[in-house]
Amino acid sequence: MKSISSFINREKSAGIIFCSPFIIGFFIFMIVPMLLSLYYSFCDYNILSPPVWAGLKNYAKMINDTRFYKAIGVTFYFALVSVPLRLIFALLVAMLLLKTSKLTAMYRAMYYLPSIIGGSVAVSILWKRIFAVDGVLNSILGIFGLNRGFSWLGDTRTAIWTLIILAVWQFGSSMLIFLSSLKQIPASMYEASGIDGAGKIRQFFSVTLPLLTPTIFFNLVMQMINGFLAFTQCYIITQGKPMDSTLFYTVYMHEQSFSFFNTGYGAALAWVMLGIIGLITLVLFATKRLWVYEGGL
Repeated sequence: MKSISSFINREKSAGIIFCSPFIIGFFIFMIVPMLLSLYYSFCDYNILSPPVWAGLKNYAKMINDTRFYKAIGVTFYFALVSVPLRLIFALLVAMLLLKTSKLTAMYRAMYYLPSIIGGSVAVSILWKRIFAVDGVLNSILGIFGLNRGFSWLGDTRTAIWTLIILAVWQFGSSMLIFLSSLKQIPASMYEASGIDGAGKIRQFFSVTLPLLTPTIFFNLVMQMINGFLAFTQCYIITQGKPMDSTLFYTVYMHEQSFSFFNTGYGAALAWVMLGIIGLITLVLFATKRLWVYEGGL
């Protein structure tokens, strides 16, 4: 009995030792910075001098900050447009790749590649050149006489859409999750619905889509969070221009913290965004029972 107890203790000790690098790293690089940012959000702090307690001053400042409301509006528009388009595109491609062939593995890798490199600085610079006045898109349109050097990134009507298109292009991770879920749907359900006279379209809406709702919900929550936290593409491609029409919340937060040295205000902005994301996630979970099928196969 004593040997069993000592063995269990050794197992626990080994588990703690192997988990400790992650636990220590999570505490140092996540928990401590979050607590510091919470403290700074209640302070006058500009990085260059020690923080001075200011109470709710930074949060009260947002009430009269017009750019704060502008950044929230742009971010909501970007997330609410790009995320559904990305999920729809991911599902369509997943259904196309469901049929296996000799080149299926290559196709899946090719479609997943944008999700790996799409958020990089290099791709953002490339994207900026594509939509530049003398870029590839205008050159192609010019061949057909359809464009004479339109400024896609300089027009308030089109600038945000260049970022939305880039976000939709990064559909690979959602596509793989959809593909995995599609493979779990029993073929017998399609056979049974076919016997009842259901065609391909009816099967999609009556069999495929209901059984995919848990996966859709998971992708929706994860991609919505990523949409509200988008930063690199906007910061590299448009910097929030023109006329703040692409001013993402994260870019505005970065601008206040490191360009204007209002780090305390930037920390307060960060915690407001955390609250917004938490509220949206709560709403999604609260409405989950209304449209997500959880009855099993």
